[in-house]
Amino acid sequence: MLNKKQFTLADERVMPAIGIGVYRSRKLTQKSVETALSLGYRLIDTAAIYGNEYAVGCAIKASGIPREELFVTTKLWNNDQIMGDQRAACLASLDRLGLDYIDLYLIHWPVGDYLKSWKIMEQLYTSGRIRSLGVSNFTIPELKNLLSHCELYPMVNQLEIHPFCQQKELRRFCTENEIQCEAWSPFCRGRIFNHPVLQKIAEKRNKTIAQIVLRWDNQNDVIAIPQAVDPKLIENNFQIFDFELSDAEMAEIDALDTGKALAFAPMETYESVTAVKNANN
Repeated sequence: MLNKKQFTLADERVMPAIGIGVYRSRKLTQKSVETALSLGYRLIDTAAIYGNEYAVGCAIKASGIPREELFVTTKLWNNDQIMGDQRAACLASLDRLGLDYIDLYLIHWPVGDYLKSWKIMEQLYTSGRIRSLGVSNFTIPELKNLLSHCELYPMVNQLEIHPFCQQKELRRFCTENEIQCEAWSPFCRGRIFNHPVLQKIAEKRNKTIAQIVLRWDNQNDVIAIPQAVDPKLIENNFQIFDFELSDAEMAEIDALDTGKALAFAPMETYESVTAVKNANN
């Protein structure tokens, strides 16, 4: 059985195969992260714009889990790139999280002078504030541009990946360049839950549709960070290592690809981070 419970990045750091996402968790963030950690999750994904880094940090502290056992991801927001506050933004995230270092720091979107942002992130890596560098929502042209100018290659590209938006060409490019793909919105904002193909496979396997999709991610070598606040859903999302989808089932899910993003269009406007900073204080 293909039990890929963790993946080794190109820098030889180990990253868990599934984590807890906290996008829109709001006031339930701390409780949901505490629940996830108690169930065995060790990967936590947050971002400055989510406004809950402080709550994530509180959950980590309350868990009592040794820091070295956790893998914490956060992200550099658009405004901080455009205004040139990259270093200050990273240090502020560290302060809100209550951590000495970030396991994985991502450029949230390729806006502004992202090459300059990357150079500053390389400096933060050298200083020990960041353990691994990565990007989010980067296309092939943007990755090629970054790869041709950087000293340290990105370890991860976090993307919209789900059965209806599989990003196959981009995933192939990432694999060829030793960049680990990670799926945000693996459930397409809930759109997957009524699809007859996924329902059929789930019923056959006596699994939830969410478990089927997360297993599909896993067998495609994609790390997933599903968001959930209900303790039962958090637990169910973690239970994907006791079965394996057949080649035929994988092919059925592969055939659902529309070739375009559905859950969330690229951000063309830049939200103010004032509310976020206030929420984290």
